[in-house]
Amino acid sequence: MRRNVLSIRGLGHALVAFAAIALCSSGALAQMKHQHNSEAACEDVALKCASKVTATFDAGGTLWAIWMAGGQLSVASSADGGKTFPTPVVITKGNTDLDWGPDARPQIVVDPQGRIVVAFSTFRDKAFNGEVFTTRSVDGGKTFAPPQPITASKESQRFQALALDRDGSVFAAWLDKRNRGPARKKGEVYDGAALFFASSKDGGATYSEAHVARDNTCECCRLGLAFAGPGRPAVVFRNIFEGGVRDHAIVTFSDLKTPGEIHRVSVDDWKIAACPHHGPSLAVAKNGTYHVTWYTNGKNRKGLFYARSEDGGRSFSTPMPIGDAARAPSRPFVLAGPDGTQLVWKEFDGETTTVHLMTSRDAGKTWSQPRAIASTADASDHPLLVSDGRKVFLSWMTKADGYRFQALEGGS
Repeated sequence: MRRNVLSIRGLGHALVAFAAIALCSSGALAQMKHQHNSEAACEDVALKCASKVTATFDAGGTLWAIWMAGGQLSVASSADGGKTFPTPVVITKGNTDLDWGPDARPQIVVDPQGRIVVAFSTFRDKAFNGEVFTTRSVDGGKTFAPPQPITASKESQRFQALALDRDGSVFAAWLDKRNRGPARKKGEVYDGAALFFASSKDGGATYSEAHVARDNTCECCRLGLAFAGPGRPAVVFRNIFEGGVRDHAIVTFSDLKTPGEIHRVSVDDWKIAACPHHGPSLAVAKNGTYHVTWYTNGKNRKGLFYARSEDGGRSFSTPMPIGDAARAPSRPFVLAGPDGTQLVWKEFDGETTTVHLMTSRDAGKTWSQPRAIASTADASDHPLLVSDGRKVFLSWMTKADGYRFQALEGGS
């Protein structure tokens, strides 16, 4: 059992170690299945059994959560600040092979009209080819429409991200392999996947045709998604640069249909023909400052890092290291909140996993000293930050201690 726990809690370096062995080798596939089997606390659909939880607030301040448990996806709201959730509404039905990959998770947003929009992915086969589905509720979460594919393509799609524009439009981005086959038929080399996107103007009822923003991205890392302004989503992702280098890049859209130029976040020079399963996080403050956090095991730097951009993502500050390198820091997440910028991540000391927090009051120029805000002695999900516009909260699912939803001290 100790071996199972370590495989989850030490995600930061353990996943990179297995990924570096081989991309989708038999050993790597066995390790992924091993992690999957050790995640769940129990087999019910209740929140206490969840392996992954994603939370958001609606315009009225109600907290909503979507989670994976018992092989299904469930949604519920909380009237007491995340302490309890009523009987959830199960979105999926029957034998659904939800995407349990280390960096995959369901997504949820609630538009100004109270329509709840959800996106998630499933595995099509044992080779981890995926499919992204969407659904929505128009009756306050009482019922959800039958899930529908976000695109007609039957090629693999994974690592979907959702964000809500100020006018209620929903923007979706994901990693997609549909361009791989045609390229290879032409005799062209095609590494990785592609960054695809679509949007919805009707509360998730329908989505625009999917389009590509960038080919040859890393195929197995979560995306960082935020709006840089009305109608201008920005996506940070692990790109594949010349020579097989998998460093992070960012694209800012001029509108929901038009991606801009690709800019490199940092020259880490991580050359790896495998899947890190450790994606970035992005936040854009009201003053326009971009905040990015990421993991790398590159030639130029190793570990967790943070950088900011004051020119719309065209250039970034010198990367700032995050966390104690001796304690396998992992899963960084950044949020530009109502009273500063907050950054959380996990560390593992061999027995305990601890979430640490740093805060910046000057748009990321300087940061407070790290402090521990939560811990657990067993497996845990990624730490996430959520804001209701007044306070910032830590959202963290743990196997031994259940779901943690706690306000950060001082409301920030």
